[in-house]
Amino acid sequence: MSQQDNVRVARDEAAQANTPPPPESPAPDGGSPRGRQDVELPALGVWGTLRFAWTQLTSMRTALMLLLLLAVAAVPGSLFPQRPAGPGIVQNYIDDNPVLGEWLDRFQMFDVYSSVWFSAIYLLLFVSLIGCVAPRAVKHAKALRSAPPRTPRRLSRLPEYGRVVLESSGPAPVEAVEQAAKYLRKRGYRTEVRQEPDGGASVGAERGYVREVGNIVFHLSLIGVLVFMATGSLLSYRGQKILVEGEGFANTLIAYDAFTPGSAFSEEMLTPFSMTLKRFEYVYDRQSPTHYGQPLDYTAVLDVQDGPGDTAREVELKVNHPLDFQGTRVYLVGNGYAPVVTVRDGNGDIALQGPVVARVQDNVFTSLMTIKAPDARPDQLGFVGFFLPAAYTGEDGVAVSIDPAPLNPELNLNSYYGDLGLDEGDPQNVYVLDTENLTELNSRNLEAGGITLKPGESYELPEGKGSISFDGLKRYVGLDILYDPGKWGVGFFAVLALVALGVSLFVRRRRAWVRGTTGPDGSTMVEYGLLARGEDFGLREENLTLRRQFEKLWPVQAPEDIESTEGPIVVAGAAQNRVE
Repeated sequence: MSQQDNVRVARDEAAQANTPPPPESPAPDGGSPRGRQDVELPALGVWGTLRFAWTQLTSMRTALMLLLLLAVAAVPGSLFPQRPAGPGIVQNYIDDNPVLGEWLDRFQMFDVYSSVWFSAIYLLLFVSLIGCVAPRAVKHAKALRSAPPRTPRRLSRLPEYGRVVLESSGPAPVEAVEQAAKYLRKRGYRTEVRQEPDGGASVGAERGYVREVGNIVFHLSLIGVLVFMATGSLLSYRGQKILVEGEGFANTLIAYDAFTPGSAFSEEMLTPFSMTLKRFEYVYDRQSPTHYGQPLDYTAVLDVQDGPGDTAREVELKVNHPLDFQGTRVYLVGNGYAPVVTVRDGNGDIALQGPVVARVQDNVFTSLMTIKAPDARPDQLGFVGFFLPAAYTGEDGVAVSIDPAPLNPELNLNSYYGDLGLDEGDPQNVYVLDTENLTELNSRNLEAGGITLKPGESYELPEGKGSISFDGLKRYVGLDILYDPGKWGVGFFAVLALVALGVSLFVRRRRAWVRGTTGPDGSTMVEYGLLARGEDFGLREENLTLRRQFEKLWPVQAPEDIESTEGPIVVAGAAQNRVE
């Protein structure tokens, strides 16, 4: 029994006797006791810790985790209203949910894509991808300049192997190898011919380097997408404008109805163009009984100026055919009616005059009308109701629109007077009339009834509060004005990433070697082997292709005339992956 066994037995007996175990015997060299190894781990230090952290950050596993985390972090942006898209909607959400809304606002859930935590993930992913791709690109650049690997001593051990023996009229080993190298270069291999110690020759060949190039380009494209997305987020802007026939628009901040700037936007970035809506043209289907009244074409005819002092030119703006002003694009995204009304107050003065935009509610252009006259005296006036471009009153007495074209335009309104709530300076939705502090003058529920007006008609309000007249009808267009300097880069790198991904998935990297030697009978013997870098289901077919080509290049002896030196000869045999 060894000394360690004796110590173990003594310890067990001492434990049974409830006595302390004997001390472990010291090591012969005076070091730690036998049976125990004290390993002192070296301290990383500050520099070592930073290197370890950098290695972890720039690993491909970390990059994939950050990419997944970025996708998860973007989910709240679709669950909660975002302040850049609609500040009023966010404020309404907070008012309706005071506790939850306050906490969500603290964690920047209403500003997800510009939040600190989303930006941190974005930047970490950016750095991780650069740290992953840069070393791989440098390494692959060196591999492209390096020679193919040396020829193995025994090619028969490779997954795919073949051998041909040339007839006496065939070329010498060196010449045969050079001819094989020439053919391999035609098939896309990089080759290098080498002299063998026995007087023969061999060629090393490799192809499929573009696979790794595709992999690197794919990751570089992801970096490009991130860069241009960040550029667009910083420098882009988007605005909306409703333009009524006869009105003009100049590309200044004050002229927009709604405006969403990028994080690094400045007013100097606005392209100084201007435009005026001359007329709006429309074409509706009047032939098909199933699609009668559906729109076929919308055209906004504009007078535009590319810059101050430039000559105005007439252009047509259509759906999906935007105007371009030095990268700023103007899209036609909507249209509707703007009835021209005149509102007079109780003193007979004009309190409001001009076109009022009506919000389209359905495909026959039934439109919601909201009219506010805060300058009316002695009481402010408000109107709410519907505009019907093709009014038809049914047997129930309810008027509806039956066509989007202005065949029988009609205004149906209720009127109110009182305090519109505009004097305090609080922002309001121009398309919503708050009737909490107003008194109803006209409606179906009152004896005076509602207000119904045709073009050219007017109506005197009860109690001498004033009057309203329907003077005419205009069309308006909804414009979406967008400037995004990063979108072209995002599109380019996205397409490039897809192409590079296809290359990295479908291109196979292979190595091939051909050796020419002189056989025992003085004839030339050519061996070749194939090896795949990774899975390659076409390697067997490549073996057969080389065999067929070699039989075309040289006069080859039949397999039955060849005396095998490596066991039984298999003709195109799959069991041993040999072709002889």
